[in-house]
Amino acid sequence: MCAVALGIFCLITSELLPVGLLTPVGDDLGVSDGTAGLMVTVPGLVAGFCAPLVTVGAGRLDRRFVLVGLIALMAAANLVAALAPGFAVLLAARLLVGVGVGGFWAIAGGLAVRLVPERHVGRATALVFGGVPTASVLGVPAGTLLGELGGWRFAFAAVGGLGLLTLAALLLLLPALPPTRHTTFAQLPALLRSNRGVRAGVTVTFLVVAGQFAAYTFVRPILQEVSGIDVRFVSTLLLGYGLAGVAGNFLAGARDPHRTLLAVGAFLAVILALIANVPGTVAGTVLLLAWGLVYGGVSVSLQSWMIKAAPDEPEAASSLMVAMFNLAIAAGALSGGLAVDGISVSAAPLTGAVLMALAAVTAWVASTAGSARARARVQVRGGAHAHKPARADGSPRAGAAPGGAGAQTAPETSGADHR
Repeated sequence: MCAVALGIFCLITSELLPVGLLTPVGDDLGVSDGTAGLMVTVPGLVAGFCAPLVTVGAGRLDRRFVLVGLIALMAAANLVAALAPGFAVLLAARLLVGVGVGGFWAIAGGLAVRLVPERHVGRATALVFGGVPTASVLGVPAGTLLGELGGWRFAFAAVGGLGLLTLAALLLLLPALPPTRHTTFAQLPALLRSNRGVRAGVTVTFLVVAGQFAAYTFVRPILQEVSGIDVRFVSTLLLGYGLAGVAGNFLAGARDPHRTLLAVGAFLAVILALIANVPGTVAGTVLLLAWGLVYGGVSVSLQSWMIKAAPDEPEAASSLMVAMFNLAIAAGALSGGLAVDGISVSAAPLTGAVLMALAAVTAWVASTAGSARARARVQVRGGAHAHKPARADGSPRAGAAPGGAGAQTAPETSGADHR
């Protein structure tokens, strides 16, 4: 499980690495900050399409070798990026990173149930998906620091080297993982049509992640131009953001995903609106740390939402969430780039704030509807028990509790219970 978590960390770090390197890459290769943001947009788009494609295309292949191949592709792509003579070659390498991210993440999502005893599945899933926020909040500042110490090419080369180490760990530690269920293309849209919880989860995924990356893709220019923070302190502040995010991941891990994502959307809408309008190094620092703390719980909450919504089809539900997550990264980075180039740097976090507010509303509606359906099921069960006729001797039938209408109903079960 640690090897798989390391793979997730490595891939998401690779996907988001340009966030802290936009300015030096743009200056060196002669492109604007908005154009440099395509380094995040392109792999996000590719990953979004490749998540279901790889899940279906893997077919009957051993999942161990699929994961190894995807990590190898990511490592090679980063080494090519480190040597890229121009922005076009760099962007082509980023496309290959997207293939690795989408495929690996979608397949890794369903491995916990196969690698650990049932009682540890929850914690193992949190460990694997903890690699997502950890990469978001630690990988980016680490890459920024490496870029400041040795240049942006050194940062890409370092992530490529980490990919090779991850490849070795997967080969040494993962057992054979033959497929247990074959996912088809028809199964994915069918799940969206038939499962209201999955549809709501996919929608919230898009809004939260797009809102995040509309702002976070441009966090460096935001800190420098809006908050007035000296460039020398940006990597340190991003490290603080990362540590706050790791804490947020653990705080959110065991909580109800609907309520958690409602709170995340509401708080981040306020934080992003403030960071766009309140200048000053102190305000910028406090708001950045709060941003990291709140966003840290997003990935594990989204995965918990999808497993809860579709406990019998975790791989299909996970691939849908991963696809939307990565498409949202691309959409957010693109919308933020258009806002920055067309209006100003402060327009990027304002765009994110609007999307976060919409995510909070969607999560609230889904939570309210889910609670109403749960109450209706309990009432139906209670009525069925209450009206069961008694035996001839006057004793209640099996399953009917004494007291008729006061009969107790079985509690709702979670996705883990169904599984």
